[in-house]
Amino acid sequence: MKAKKKLSFVLIFRNVFVTVFLLGVCAAGAVTLRGYFLYTAALEDLPPLQAARQVRDQEGFTPLDQLPDTYLDAVVAAEDHRFYEHNGVDVIAIGRAVLNDIKSLSLEEGGSTLTQQLAKNLYFTQEKEFTRKIAEVFMAWDLESEFSKDEILELYVNSIYFGSGCYTVGDASRTYFGKEPAKMTDGEATLLAGIPNAPSVYDLNENPDLARQRQEQVVGLMVKYAGLSQDRADLILEGSAEYTPGNPPASQSLSCGTPD
Repeated sequence: MKAKKKLSFVLIFRNVFVTVFLLGVCAAGAVTLRGYFLYTAALEDLPPLQAARQVRDQEGFTPLDQLPDTYLDAVVAAEDHRFYEHNGVDVIAIGRAVLNDIKSLSLEEGGSTLTQQLAKNLYFTQEKEFTRKIAEVFMAWDLESEFSKDEILELYVNSIYFGSGCYTVGDASRTYFGKEPAKMTDGEATLLAGIPNAPSVYDLNENPDLARQRQEQVVGLMVKYAGLSQDRADLILEGSAEYTPGNPPASQSLSCGTPD
């Protein structure tokens, strides 16, 4: 009798497990399909070359060769340190993000690469939805096949939000520091690289202290991933100029689009 009850329990457990598994597969398939349709619709409306042209035609666009190496290294180290190794999607980062999201029952950690973030900026909304994340993946693969890594990085820094109404690195540099991005110091470059992670939080005009805390994180990531020595990192942080919101130099405005 006990053996029969045990067998019955095993069969019930197996059937429940198989049912839940199949429902999960069907749900994942449905989300993937909706994401694919969202991707194809976006691609039809705006081909990648046309999207890139719109970014490059902006008044505040800055070519990659006019940006300091320190700034570029900081962006990659802080946002996607395997940028030059993956094909647009970082499986390791996604796996880590999925585990953390399951623990928190949210979509707080996305695991998005720079390419996926570019896809989101060019084509999709900022809402955290599974369907949009799937569409991002498909679009990221398209962007990686269409552009070089340097072109993707160039488009990225000219299409992200830096706070204070600035959507390009050039506008942000002129707004916050009153200078062209090529003339940014290492301290300014690492400050600016940290802002897009949470623009409303790290906006230099609103929360300069939080922005400096983020800068310390960015510099630490450069030590970890970009070959920056600890001595050099300490010098960058020690030499960072104090930024006083509300008291910009004569050539600097408090927000993008604000007259000097």
